[in-house]
Amino acid sequence: MSHYPFAERPILNYVGGKFTEGADWFDNVNPVNGKVAGKVSAASERLVADAVAAAQLALKGPWGRMSQAERCKLLVRVAEGIEARFDEFAAAEIADTGKSLHQARTIDIPRGAANFRVFAALAEARAMPSFRTDLPDGRSAINYAIARPLGVVAIVSPWNLPLLLMTWKVAPALACGNVVVVKPSEETPSSATLLAEVMDEAGVPPGVFNLVHGFGAASTGEWLTANPDIDAITFTGESATGSAIMRVAAAGVKPVSFELGGKNAALVFADCDFDEAVAGTVRSVFSNCGQVCLCTERVYVERPIFDRFVKALAERAETLTIGDPWSGADMGPLISHGHREKVLGYYDLAREEGAVVVTGGGVPELGDALSTGAFVQPTILTGLDQNARSVREEIFGPVCHIAPFDSEEEAIALANDTDYGLAAAIWTRDVSRAHRVAASMETGIVWVNEWFLRDLRTPFGGMKLSGIGREGGEHSLGFYSEPTNICVKL
Repeated sequence: MSHYPFAERPILNYVGGKFTEGADWFDNVNPVNGKVAGKVSAASERLVADAVAAAQLALKGPWGRMSQAERCKLLVRVAEGIEARFDEFAAAEIADTGKSLHQARTIDIPRGAANFRVFAALAEARAMPSFRTDLPDGRSAINYAIARPLGVVAIVSPWNLPLLLMTWKVAPALACGNVVVVKPSEETPSSATLLAEVMDEAGVPPGVFNLVHGFGAASTGEWLTANPDIDAITFTGESATGSAIMRVAAAGVKPVSFELGGKNAALVFADCDFDEAVAGTVRSVFSNCGQVCLCTERVYVERPIFDRFVKALAERAETLTIGDPWSGADMGPLISHGHREKVLGYYDLAREEGAVVVTGGGVPELGDALSTGAFVQPTILTGLDQNARSVREEIFGPVCHIAPFDSEEEAIALANDTDYGLAAAIWTRDVSRAHRVAASMETGIVWVNEWFLRDLRTPFGGMKLSGIGREGGEHSLGFYSEPTNICVKL
């Protein structure tokens, strides 16, 4: 099988149950070698409007009349469809992002399928509250709640975990009876298009799942989020884009759910299991080339083990293999050459600000075959002030800054001194300290002696510039449905 499932056929939009060309075409570039891997059809403003209209029709048609059990059976069928085409999905993710084969096969594709199974099960088992109310005249009333779908949901998903984060929104939205119009990142159109094929094969009614490709501002993303017939918007991506979408949504007072950027901290205490803390921090800094919203970019280490920790982390970083993801490399390229320039710009900025580059800081030498890829070195910095731009601004690359601390109070203050509030990791053997420090983190997620371990039923999201609302389990079902209380006097 080809490493790229769309190498010889175009990537189309999917509107009203049909694969459709848009108004223009753009290149899908493979970041491993910088070559054009295929052509993508960009949706016109008219086609975006058609997708919203098709969704509205589906909501009033068979999908809207389906029972919860019938809908959930279809979602399980979608999960089975992803699993049946597992290798195609993995190839699509790798070709679009350059991520490692191991990550695509063990995280992205399994989680994409699991999202449909988990939310189907949660929605089918969902219970709504009911109350018996005693009245002054001796009679009573029964109050019970029902959950109604929001309607047409616009889903704008990012490029770093394309299938995983898209299905993380699509699955609960559909499980709650909504219809969706999905706009994937222009950098990663392939797995979304494969999902449209799976939806079609699974028998999901036309208009329930719609897919429109294109760019953001003054393009597909803006046309979708600004459409007056959209009932809710969910977005994962940059904080600045979230702010722009929020301004558009405000006019219609529409529900929004945002998971945005982060400048996440790890706190490493001297009493930690040293080897576990090093291994965990290697993962949290360099996984997916640091292109995960939950990745660690700020590492604070208790002073007695600071030098030892910096040395050990650098040694581990220097053992990471960089190259073609199909070769088994630990790290592939960044998503694009444009993003590489941004990350390299921060490497240069850090030097200007006085950073010590412990390891990395540039572009690896990988030979002619990969010389045109968007690769950078895993990088560790020290020596910067807490107010340095490189310490405060999200870089979204394989880089961290390590600084020492002398007390628990100082560590907490340093971790919370940020405009973001998505995730934190704490490394300590002291159980009391673990609970105490975790409760002090101004973040939506805290890991203790672990990183990236997820239970899909738990709340996921951030504070401050890292987002609004929570996803996961009942939190997702709560966002994607509108409760209505019914009061019956007996």
